[in-house]
Amino acid sequence: MSQKQIFIFGAGYSGKAFARANRDAGTILGTTRASEKFEALRQAGIQSLLFDGALTPEISDALKKTTHLVVSVAPEEAGDPVLNAARGTIAAEMPALEWIAYLSTVGVYGDHGGGWVDETAECRPLSKRSMLRVAAEQDWLKLGRDIVRPVAILRLSGIYGPGRNALVNLENGAARRLVKPGQVFNRIHCDDIAGALWHLLKDNRGGIFNVTDDLPAPPQDVVAYAAGLMGVTPPPEIPFETAQLSPMARSFYGENKRVANTAIKAAGYRFRFPDYRAAFDHMWAEGNWRDGEARSPMKRS
Repeated sequence: MSQKQIFIFGAGYSGKAFARANRDAGTILGTTRASEKFEALRQAGIQSLLFDGALTPEISDALKKTTHLVVSVAPEEAGDPVLNAARGTIAAEMPALEWIAYLSTVGVYGDHGGGWVDETAECRPLSKRSMLRVAAEQDWLKLGRDIVRPVAILRLSGIYGPGRNALVNLENGAARRLVKPGQVFNRIHCDDIAGALWHLLKDNRGGIFNVTDDLPAPPQDVVAYAAGLMGVTPPPEIPFETAQLSPMARSFYGENKRVANTAIKAAGYRFRFPDYRAAFDHMWAEGNWRDGEARSPMKRS
């Protein structure tokens, strides 16, 4: 099999996890908007390029040899920044391209009153950002049809992992237990985002996939579980109605659904962390919950 060249537009938290998971797969390049992030990308095995809405000669040259394209850039009012800059290049100047992945969000489903949704459910987004995601998904799927290449849409739930989790928030004093009766959220560990991407990439499989855990749960339960592992008292419960929240944070609570991961399991993927408890147990035991580097667990206060 020929050597892969993978290009990640928007090599942030999930992109770095993806690259770290399979450093021997081939050449991996990725973009960031800030050169000070180059070293973190290099440590993840990513060759760094700057992208801030316009293709540079270096990006154009890299795309010509790219076999697999991963897009993890949020859409804007003017549309998808990658498509706006590179649609023509992708369509006419990427002869080696085999497969495209677009990282989206389960927010596209909107509110379903706590009911279950899978990939066949109607998208009825409430927030502007989720409406833009639906449009971007459709634009990427259309491009795939136009150039006859498979496009995988990965709809992600709340992303967590080393450095980004309730254990870190408890240590930093930033954890809160907001309680809105009946409210649940799905979550996904960054290693399972990486695993799902590599699984789909292996066979150049297209389609729509909810990449999310098996246990939609109230957010206050996650904080309490993390506190139990740490041996600390969880913060007090705060009623949602009286909580001080940013408009964006409050908007997340306006959508309530349980998201099933039917399609990715049907494609043969098996989750490393099927629920937050398994993931928190692993991170705490390994001592890598702060930033991915194993250390001794926090001493009990």
